[in-house]
Amino acid sequence: MKKLLFGAALAFGLMNVNAQEYKSALGVVFDLGDGETLIGPQYKHAFGGNGAGNVQVMFGDHITTVGADYTYNQSFSGTNGLGWYVGIGPQLSFIDHGHDDKTYFAIRPQVGLEFKIPSAPIAMHFDWKPWWNLTNDSNFEASRFSLGLKYVIK
Repeated sequence: MKKLLFGAALAFGLMNVNAQEYKSALGVVFDLGDGETLIGPQYKHAFGGNGAGNVQVMFGDHITTVGADYTYNQSFSGTNGLGWYVGIGPQLSFIDHGHDDKTYFAIRPQVGLEFKIPSAPIAMHFDWKPWWNLTNDSNFEASRFSLGLKYVIK
């Protein structure tokens, strides 16, 4: 029994070491789906273990959105560079309606896949990232996704 517990702890520890295959990355993110498509810069930083933070600023037609996310990242066993993540974070959107500008506060849960190319400093992700607006006629947009391409800094 002790050997089994030791083996499980060792395997879990190895998974944590490989959960985030890089420390920081800078890239571009596309937020698309039901509604307007947004595009902008994104920065991801691993805190160690499985945790990482993402910040992004996205732009669209008369809209600027600023967001931050915390994600739990885990590699798939037996793969080289492929992993999954789940996370959540707040988002502020500033919409120019001409005479009636509005600011929206939203919560963005997410679940997705990320692939870090083993032989290159490139990572890409795809996730389901619904938009749960909590202000100005609260609503939930389930059909939102993000797609990103990042250059791995370190």
